[in-house]
Amino acid sequence: MSSKIRKASHAGSWYSDSPKELNNQLTRWLSAAELNHGPARAIIVPHAGYSYCGECAGWAYRQVSPNVVSRVFILGPSHHVRLSGCAISSATKYSSPLYDLHVDTAVYDQLEADHPNTFERMSISVDEDEHSLEMTIPYVAKVMEERKNHFGIVPVMVGSLTPEKEAVYGAIFAPYLADPTNLFVISSDFCHWGSRFRYTYYDQSKGAIHQSISHLDKQGMDIIETLNPTAFTDYLRKFQNTICGRHPIGVLLNAVKHLPEKEKSNFQLRFLKYAQSNQCFNHSDSSVSYASASLISK
Repeated sequence: MSSKIRKASHAGSWYSDSPKELNNQLTRWLSAAELNHGPARAIIVPHAGYSYCGECAGWAYRQVSPNVVSRVFILGPSHHVRLSGCAISSATKYSSPLYDLHVDTAVYDQLEADHPNTFERMSISVDEDEHSLEMTIPYVAKVMEERKNHFGIVPVMVGSLTPEKEAVYGAIFAPYLADPTNLFVISSDFCHWGSRFRYTYYDQSKGAIHQSISHLDKQGMDIIETLNPTAFTDYLRKFQNTICGRHPIGVLLNAVKHLPEKEKSNFQLRFLKYAQSNQCFNHSDSSVSYASASLISK
């Protein structure tokens, strides 16, 4: 099969296109994070520009044990193309300034064979327009560098799923989550606050606006830690929090839910780091929140 390479289209803008500079940044952020909730079976990571969220993201990636991982599933939301389901890439490689990552096309073939008409194929141009998958690639390359060329990635763009569809895709991915040689990377930022995001929820009893945002996000994070997809859906319906990766998170929660009871009871998710791009004090301000989490099997 000839290579179809998905270019690192956001390198040089959202993160450094210099291999040396990028490697030094990732090394610094990973070294500053504590290994306190690993080895991760799944992680939740932010996907903004690294100058905003690189340090926060490092806490999740720090929990990865590369020696046990042979395949990395990457689930990220679609910001530009409307999807009612999930889409898989047309690429065979994802480029990064560090090295190219190979797509495990055999898993794609298996998903399409086992679940006909359930996965769309996105073009490379659609793939390259989206940042939620790409922003995980340099970090995955870095933490997996000792196994370079000995692991594959399975990028999946997640659309605007109903809770019922989140359950369907969760059931599909559950057997893969059950396999400890697979790592799931869930790409999501948290609250997007401000008039430019058309979201200005403010609970004045929590203090300044940024404190209200933090409290709102913390409520959602606490619910995600319970691994209860229904409770997370209820939270989103109540507050409409602008968590852009809510559907990939929902798929992960449903994947855990569909594990055999004995396995499921061993899984524990914990948030490790939280940050905001800016502290909001008035309604002319805006910010995006970032959170990193790790799911382990005790």
